[in-house]
Formats: sequence, C-alpha cells, structure tokens
Amino acid sequence: MDDLRLYSPQKIRQVVQDAGFSFSKSLGQNFLIDGNILRKISQSADLKEGDLVLEIGTGIGTLTEELALSGADVFCVEIDRSLEPILQETLARFENVEILFQDIMKTNLAEEIHSRYGRRPIKVVANLPYYVTTPILMKLFREDLELESIHVMVQKEMGERISAPVGTKSYGSLSVYMQLRSKIERVVNVPRTCFMPQPRVDSIVIAFREIRSNPSIDYDQLERITRAAFSKRRKTVLNALSSYGLSASKEEIAEALEKTGIPLTKRAEQITLDEYIVLGQNFPKLIGAEENEGREK
Repeated sequence: MDDLRLYSPQKIRQVVQDAGFSFSKSLGQNFLIDGNILRKISQSADLKEGDLVLEIGTGIGTLTEELALSGADVFCVEIDRSLEPILQETLARFENVEILFQDIMKTNLAEEIHSRYGRRPIKVVANLPYYVTTPILMKLFREDLELESIHVMVQKEMGERISAPVGTKSYGSLSVYMQLRSKIERVVNVPRTCFMPQPRVDSIVIAFREIRSNPSIDYDQLERITRAAFSKRRKTVLNALSSYGLSASKEEIAEALEKTGIPLTKRAEQITLDEYIVLGQNFPKLIGAEENEGREK
C-alpha cells in the first residue's frame, strides 16, 4: 500500500487513520481521489520543469504530488496546521515543494513569493474551498503577482457564473470582472464522487489564461459598479445603480449611461464587457464604501 499514489482511496484512508486526522467541513476539506482528473489539471496547466506553481490548500497532498511530479517548483499555502505532520510524510520525497502554513487571505503573497523565488511567472493550480472561492480569486488578481495562468477547481455553479456569456441567467458582476482580467475556459467537470468525503455539489475546473491588466481600467471601481448593477436584476440598470447607495446621483449615473451609449431601459445582463469598460470610464469617481451592502442576485 505504501507504493500507492496519494489519490488512492486506500492510501487516503491509511494516511488519515494513521494520523488520527478528521476532515474539517468548515475548511471545505474534500480530497481528490481521481487520478484522471488530477492528470487533466496538470496537463491543462502545461506544467514543466522550472515552472513556479502556487497551490492554495494542500489537503494531504494529492494534487501537490501531481504538481511536484512535473518538476515544477511548488509553493503551497495551507491554513490547517494539523496537516503538517501528514505532509512531512506524504511529500517527503519532493525537494521542489515548500509549504507555508497560513491563512491565504491573511498572507502577503507577493512578499512571500518574491522573497523565495523572485519575480518569476506564476501558475496557480488549486482545489479551492467553496466558501472562500471569490475572495481568493479577487486577491490573486489584486496582488502584485506575475500571474501566467490560473487553474482552479470550484463549485460547478460558481464556474458557470465566472464563464457565463452576456445575456445568460448566470452572467453577473463576477463574470464581468473575471472575463475582463483573463480568457476563461471550462476544462473538465468533476462529479462529487471524485472526492473523499463527497461534497454535496459537483465541481468544475476552470482555466484563466492570457491574464491581463489594462492601465486604463479602474478594476476596483468597475467591480463596485457591476456589483451594484446586478444587485437588482429585474430593474433597469439606471434604477439598480441609483438605488444601491453609490456615491453618485441618479442624474450623474444617467449621464454616464448616455455617454456610454447604453439605453437607460437596459438591464445589467444585457450589457457587454466592452460597454462596462466604457461605463466605468464615464462614471463619476466613487468615494467611500457603498451604503447598501446588498449583493448580486
């Protein structure tokens, strides 16, 4: 059994039992037990020797093992310190793996990575916890990182929202922001049966390629505008924006829409990515935090 790959259910049971480890629902700990999916993730990320990979959440190392076998340098950030003795055993043979036990949301990623590896291009590959998927993705784009690509496993519904085209039910503020920052591809669907323990929902691996940052776009402002626009999907974009509590009057919002060429009767899901870019450029500079804490519906 010692020769089994970490994704083997028998191996996982052995490791967990020997360590007296208990899965944490609050941390979203579901370990992959499907070697085909793991290989598909690694192949999609086109990993090779000399690459730098950032993994978020190692679990017992099932995905980490696959990443390390590519010859890439793998830097992992794992929140659960109780996994340290397990990982010291399961990943002992890999000199190209380093694990930082910290909360990813409280970690200065740029500082940690640059101090270890310099400013090398980074490929992010991770099985993200469902409960913190969006904050992690937003953090990756907002930090001073040399992102080459991102390959992440997320809840299927979330993946469909991120990659949704304009005019569809799933198209929302997250779709706009993520698609403006990269070219998005759905890689492979992952049934819940591919995990131990099984989650209640299916997953999907999505790839973010051609990651970009346009200096003419204020992404934070645009994210606030689109979140407000989609907060009330049944209303016109003018009414949704003006009722959200942004630091702009209804008259200023109407003027920005007219300058952009967006009819005041349009709804948020009918507005294209390019139109949102121009709307953000025509919109008055937002100050402070929104009074309305509603979220996209």
